[in-house]
Amino acid sequence: MSRSTDLFLTALAPAIWGSTYYVTTEFLPQGYPVTLAVLRALPAGLLLLLLVRQLPPRDWLGRVLLLGAFNFAIFWVLLFVAAYRLPGGVAATLGATQALIVLGLARLALGNPVRPLSVLAALTGLGGVALLLLRPGAALDPLGVAAGLGGAASMAAGTVFSRKWQPPVPPLTFTAWQLTAGGLLLVPVALLSEPALPAPSASNIGGMLYLGLIGAALTYMLWFRGVARIEPGAVAMLGMMSPVTAVLLGWVLLGQALSPVQMAGAATVLASVWLGQRAARGKLPRPLRARPA
Repeated sequence: MSRSTDLFLTALAPAIWGSTYYVTTEFLPQGYPVTLAVLRALPAGLLLLLLVRQLPPRDWLGRVLLLGAFNFAIFWVLLFVAAYRLPGGVAATLGATQALIVLGLARLALGNPVRPLSVLAALTGLGGVALLLLRPGAALDPLGVAAGLGGAASMAAGTVFSRKWQPPVPPLTFTAWQLTAGGLLLVPVALLSEPALPAPSASNIGGMLYLGLIGAALTYMLWFRGVARIEPGAVAMLGMMSPVTAVLLGWVLLGQALSPVQMAGAATVLASVWLGQRAARGKLPRPLRARPA
């Protein structure tokens, strides 16, 4: 399969993750973030385990639990803390630092070179997300900022170590292991921190089915497949697609205004994603040459 196909399939994951905000606010009960995270991860993971019929070997249990913590349990809890304590634009902008963190972790854990063009692409993407979502005068709560940066670091670690620790199983099996591990780790947090979830409505059930089957099982299978095939820095840049999708869905489905600054931010993010892929291959954009008269 070509690299272009790998990039397209991997980019579908964060593009679909961009719909999480819309589905959560429009279809799910409010005030139960960790419980909903459990219901998103654990049933999807168990369903995939039934399909693949393969449990992780004993010597992989520690790594699977650690990856489940990085990619789901720690990441989702810190994400919700940041979302509650910070304006959405601030939380998303802090989350966009993940691409920079991945470059550093990939250097330490995998020995990958840190190319200046990759750093430029990550900084450009961070600036694009800020233009897209950040608002003047946004409040900065210290705990919320720490949670936002911690969530970005957790997802970055999950991306890098999912590349470093590649079991000899298909991506679907690897996804099943991590989703189940992450969901199990979140269960005690939900029981200790949140009241019981009320009886769900039909729209609640529909939203959870979407987030579990599409927003978790399918997307993380595509994501982990991409992590195994594409350079970590390039994969991390694809995560910038999520805020772009979220803003576009808000504009199309919720009638939210899309300002010229936001459109410039979206264009900047897309340009940074393209630049990040060129940087990962060690290719500089070709300079334009004047044609002879």
